[in-house]
Amino acid sequence: MSEFLVIEERGGVGLITLSRPKAMNALSLGMVRGILGALRRWKADPAIYAIAMRGSDKNGPFGNFCAGGDIRFFHEVALAGTPELEDFFTEEYALNYLTHHLGKPLIAFLDGIVFGGGMGLCQGATHRLVTQRTKMAMPETLIGLFADVGGGYFLSRCPGAAGEWLALTGQHIDADQAISLDLADWHIEAEQQGAAWESLSSLDWSHANALDAWLQAFTATAQPGPAYPDMPTWNLINRHFSQTTVSDILQSLEADAQVWAQDTATGLRKRSPLMLHVALEHVRRARSMSLADDLRMERDMVRHCFHSAHLGRSGAGTDTVEGIRALVIDKDQNPKWKPARVEDVTPDMVEPFFQSPWPVFAHPLKDLV
Repeated sequence: MSEFLVIEERGGVGLITLSRPKAMNALSLGMVRGILGALRRWKADPAIYAIAMRGSDKNGPFGNFCAGGDIRFFHEVALAGTPELEDFFTEEYALNYLTHHLGKPLIAFLDGIVFGGGMGLCQGATHRLVTQRTKMAMPETLIGLFADVGGGYFLSRCPGAAGEWLALTGQHIDADQAISLDLADWHIEAEQQGAAWESLSSLDWSHANALDAWLQAFTATAQPGPAYPDMPTWNLINRHFSQTTVSDILQSLEADAQVWAQDTATGLRKRSPLMLHVALEHVRRARSMSLADDLRMERDMVRHCFHSAHLGRSGAGTDTVEGIRALVIDKDQNPKWKPARVEDVTPDMVEPFFQSPWPVFAHPLKDLV
């Protein structure tokens, strides 16, 4: 059990609180193992009728859900060459898969920051509750990674070209946008979360509509968002991010004089050129895949991110470790991407990311169905 988790059972409900506020609840390997173990146990326990998850900040429960995986840990173990890095991604992706297949209500209180691995932890939930403080994002291309943790699956199922936009730009979205993009279900006032959380354990689960009544009592709306987002930039997102390649997307944006397009292009130019190409191909391949197949593909891809054998790079020589260094280790905000320009990335650099280093029978996620 991780010191950064509080795991409880009350009134037929399994309760998980992420309690690592100094790191905005970034997931350690111990946290992944603790959550995975609890969910497996509760999935098989007929006395547990529902499961709820929340984060915490320095003031106590709620405030932030999860800022993603512990990228400082990734940097440390990548340089050390220890097996914990491989263990982390295999077990995290198994956890992401399980959240979609519990067969019981899973209620995620998505207050504050919900980034990266936090998105992977919550997107399988049956009830994704967002507040006026929610900020969602998949910012991985900023550190030379891609939108993993099942991101290919859930981003590619957003309407229009929103998945490509979110995967490449790492754009933050708020509660209303998350609901519109089918990345959240209901809005709850931040101040109501405590009462809603406590009342879950007093519900009469013998009544089929117990959770529906709870939702009506605590949420502002009990309906999913509209089929298409009500965002001023929606037409621009679809126009530019439906282009064929990353180079085409940038050319389209840079030819558009509107401030949004120019700012978006500038932001993309700061991200790993190589991983922008990989991220775009990832979302588009995943659109026709099952969750299990997407997660297996992502497991292949993340191995190549830290061990890019086809490029003759590993450890500090990879864009991923370099991106983490620039963002959170040295904090110079000046990563030395290789190649340095989107236009210099070739298909031969991208395609091997999608080739599995394992035979089918030996894949670490072979048992996902």
